[in-house]
Amino acid sequence: MQTVLTATQTRFLRGQAHDLKAMLQVGGKGVTASLIAEVALALEHHELIKIKVAAEDREARDAMIDDIALRTEAALVQRIGHTAILYKPSQDRRQIVLPRA
Repeated sequence: MQTVLTATQTRFLRGQAHDLKAMLQVGGKGVTASLIAEVALALEHHELIKIKVAAEDREARDAMIDDIALRTEAALVQRIGHTAILYKPSQDRRQIVLPRA
């Protein structure tokens, strides 16, 4: 089940992610099982991550970002150009406390 965020929570997470550097980069091989595993591991550890998607076509890039978010059950916080911000609360230790609706 994918994480669903309210507008207030999305705005809060965008502010939190402003100073983050991209942790992962999707290259020419596209979305692979090992990439999904790495994204899931990064989300479990950090909860909020930035990824860069190197695709020429806007539709292909958006499809890759949507696929990653769906397969990791993460919420897509923001998408700007080649960069996407993903959020998924950690199962073991929650670090980010979201504001209520």
